[in-house]
Amino acid sequence: MIIELHILQNFAPANLNRDDTGSPKDCEFGGHRRARISSQCFKRAIRQAFDHQRLINPAHLASRTKRLVDEITSRLKAAGKMENDARRVVENILNGVKLTVKDDGKTQYLLFLGADEINAIAGLCEQHWETLAAIVAAPAGEESGGKKTKAKDAKKAGADAIPPEIKKATLEVLNGGKAADLALFGRMLADLPDKNVHAASQVAHAISTNKVSMEFDFYTAVDDLKPDDNQGSDMLGTVEFNSACYYRYSNLDVEQLKTNLGGDAELANKTIEAFIRAAVTAIPTGKQNSMAAHNPPSFVMAVVREAGLWSLANAFVNPIRPNREGDLIDNSIKALDAYWSELTQMYGDGQIKGRWVASLAPNGLANLKEAKVKNLPELVNRVMSQLNT
Repeated sequence: MIIELHILQNFAPANLNRDDTGSPKDCEFGGHRRARISSQCFKRAIRQAFDHQRLINPAHLASRTKRLVDEITSRLKAAGKMENDARRVVENILNGVKLTVKDDGKTQYLLFLGADEINAIAGLCEQHWETLAAIVAAPAGEESGGKKTKAKDAKKAGADAIPPEIKKATLEVLNGGKAADLALFGRMLADLPDKNVHAASQVAHAISTNKVSMEFDFYTAVDDLKPDDNQGSDMLGTVEFNSACYYRYSNLDVEQLKTNLGGDAELANKTIEAFIRAAVTAIPTGKQNSMAAHNPPSFVMAVVREAGLWSLANAFVNPIRPNREGDLIDNSIKALDAYWSELTQMYGDGQIKGRWVASLAPNGLANLKEAKVKNLPELVNRVMSQLNT
């Protein structure tokens, strides 16, 4: 079973997702320049919503970090271990399973690990402390000629000295830890491909239904303590921004989610509900302190289907414009409604088990009007009821 979300969200002037030059991200679609918010940006906003809105128990959330050594070291220190010894033990056990730790104490790349996985690695360090501490305390070997072994060689020697049963136990705990966000968005461990997790969800880049124009905010700042006889500003600059109505698309493979969560159906249901709520309510944080573009979606459609995937982005190949019949939001809803009708006529809707629409627009639904529900809670309830039938 697959769940799809189709969302239309009109933002006031904002710079929610910037490129390397500080400009709002954009793209070309249908031969016209469109505003864009990246998939990664919305995924992070969704993950933050899981925590901030208390949609998922923190025990079932993951952390993406290079600072795993610091995190586990702090736990071992709290358990009474000396900090320097603990750090060396943690670095060695991670190197032993090819999660390379660099000289600055950070892992080679960001690791996405569930809370249970981090707890389990810390537990293994405590359980096998005497063995692991003895390995890192051993004096560095010497090469012929009396030269000390290079640091890199010493690291390799320490990692190789870890008993096979400890390495095996460490690898076994890297099972996803029943972390909901990890199960949804997946992970790749380059050096441990068998520990990769195939994402249960897909999130598209959000693109504007309308043609976008970039604008510039010229700002100045005055020093509050400057003398009265000193005229002018003490700081000035420009910030790019735009305003756009975005089409957002995402989907979730229910069976893949259950597999990623170790067959835990109850946790899978909680994750699905949390994903729908977070996907609708989460807003990126870029430049929000200066622009406060907290605009909720005007249109949300959830589709439950047995198979197949339909993005409705092509409803907006021709940029939407406001006119006498409707504003930008109204006309975007009408275009999506019409395109949905065209798709179902061409391909049929036999695999669609249900569709529900929550919309702020009083009109505009010609083909989906029978799918309209009162609000988001009802939409979520309808989806969950369909999944549990």
